[in-house]
Amino acid sequence: MTRTSLEATAAFYGASPVTRLFRWGLRASQHLWPALAVRAAHRLFGTPLPPRWLHRRRSWSPDWRIIQWSFEQACLTVYDRPVAPHGPLVLLVHGWGGHAGQMLALADALRAQGLRPVLLEMPAHGRSAGSTSNLPQFARAIDYTVARLRQEGHQVQALVAHSLAANAGAYAVSRGLPVDKLVLLAPPASPHEYTRLFAHVFGLRETTRAAMQQRIEAREAILMPQFEPAAVGPRIALPTLVVHDRQDSINRFADGVAYSKTIGGARLLATEGLGHRRILKDDAVLRQVAAFLA
Repeated sequence: MTRTSLEATAAFYGASPVTRLFRWGLRASQHLWPALAVRAAHRLFGTPLPPRWLHRRRSWSPDWRIIQWSFEQACLTVYDRPVAPHGPLVLLVHGWGGHAGQMLALADALRAQGLRPVLLEMPAHGRSAGSTSNLPQFARAIDYTVARLRQEGHQVQALVAHSLAANAGAYAVSRGLPVDKLVLLAPPASPHEYTRLFAHVFGLRETTRAAMQQRIEAREAILMPQFEPAAVGPRIALPTLVVHDRQDSINRFADGVAYSKTIGGARLLATEGLGHRRILKDDAVLRQVAAFLA
């Protein structure tokens, strides 16, 4: 049975006794100290789960080069497996709460097509420093990484991004990110909607949710509607492939459809029974993504 987005979000945050305690504290603080409730909700909303240390010790083949770049108050971790140093690169980016290792199967498929995958691990994820992150920072990190790779003399042929990073990547491309092709894997359409799910799971009043959103927007100097398909899609003029599973319980299939309809000429690859993360390992999906980028 496919879970609703609400059920999936509740399970995501409710699995840990610590987050259940935090949920109780947020509900109580709304009555006793509303401003503290907003600050605490903002902090929790920006904290990736599961904790990044769970993925730090993942073993990597020795032919992968792992480097870190300082970025804002954290860092980015870049995984590169150079063969042709000046060959075209494909940047692969994981989603919220994920890690670079989730993109390895796709990296192998791209290498088989003669492409050079470079994997990016976001702040507060995997080996990257930092304790919090957010959607605008994801977009800035993608833009910075592509700029730095180009500065080093590389051609960045394409961006492939999963889940929240797909939302961030679409925004970055709509603002002129210099890549030739775009692949969006299970993208979410509405960051505003996710704040509503978050508020429902933690029992937050609408006033608290709205204040949390305003805090994020003021600190990041960007409004959430600017990330939605209707805002970014018409500004994207690259060949684009959107991959989304009809049974995705994290980001609705309709979210992927929204991107495919607003991006001119975009192709939608609809899958069945893979959910949100198995699309990253499915052989048929990997072949089609690799063929699209070759």
